Amino acid sequence: MRVLVTGHLGYVGVVLTPMLQAAGHDVVGLDSDLYRNSTFGPVSELPTVPNIEKDVRDVTIADLEGFDAIVHLAALSNDPLGDLNPQLTYDINHRGTVRLATLAKQAGVKRFIFSSSCSNYGAGVESWLTEESAFNPVTPYGISKVRSEQDLLKLADDNFSPIFTRSATAYGVSCRLRFDLVLNNLTAWAYTTGKVHLKSDGSAWRPIVHIEDMARAFTAILHAPQEKIHAQAFNVGRTEENYTIREIAQIVAETVPGSTLRFADDASPDKRNYRVNCDKILNTLPEFKPQWTARKGVQEVYAALQKHGVTLDEFEGARYKRVGQIKSLLETGQLDETLRWRVAVSVS
Repeated sequence: MRVLVTGHLGYVGVVLTPMLQAAGHDVVGLDSDLYRNSTFGPVSELPTVPNIEKDVRDVTIADLEGFDAIVHLAALSNDPLGDLNPQLTYDINHRGTVRLATLAKQAGVKRFIFSSSCSNYGAGVESWLTEESAFNPVTPYGISKVRSEQDLLKLADDNFSPIFTRSATAYGVSCRLRFDLVLNNLTAWAYTTGKVHLKSDGSAWRPIVHIEDMARAFTAILHAPQEKIHAQAFNVGRTEENYTIREIAQIVAETVPGSTLRFADDASPDKRNYRVNCDKILNTLPEFKPQWTARKGVQEVYAALQKHGVTLDEFEGARYKRVGQIKSLLETGQLDETLRWRVAVSVS
């Protein structure tokens, strides 16, 4: 299968792309590479596939011809970054996604896998949330994902299958590592300061999923018969991998030697609070076999921090935090106000 992966140079994309290649797919990437300064480890670990170096909003129908499927990862990828400029978030994450899918359908692409999010559920009001639960997003990022799903569903027909992967909060190590995700963040706090620093009271629930398991879900959906996945949403993770933030922090404290739990002076409940049932994807797609747990993930992140000797300055700096990196590129004039590069730089 010939597959286009948008955002293939991002946190998840650098893990997904080689997994698709290993499964025998012909993979092409599409990425403006906003995070080219955020590589964790050697640049040689980045995927080596043909890249359409382009902002997802600037894609043409010619870019999409000849592909059997698109895995659409490219987005402003978390709540703080979405809050930076909500209208720009909607422009990229919502309107850019719908435009891409519309062109893909016109180009004859059959399958469009949209990387959505459990942030769609936002302030969850039910005990356990399934794919049938109501949306209740509380941030521009979550709202952009909900709007995208709703509009992509309108494009579905016998020749075009949109599928929505509502992934749990991601964690794990990649060569485009992020420290602005809860498990990675708490582990880095513990390693660099000896404190597992909680900015909330830790009572909120959150489902979490390793980026390798996210990639396994995308791969399983690519391989599934159309009738099993057409115009459907799948919560991506495992039901038993729902934790309170305090529970994740406790796992970190138990894993990183000498670390202790610490709450911020103004710690308060997080309005993002949801527990998600992920049984549907396991029951529908037998190929999907997630392999990670929170404890195993903390061990992986801790080992990577040790290997690379990450310092507190690096952890707190802009390099591995998406909103910090974007702010830095804006302040130095490398990006314009629409988050496009002012001067094109080739991607290796």
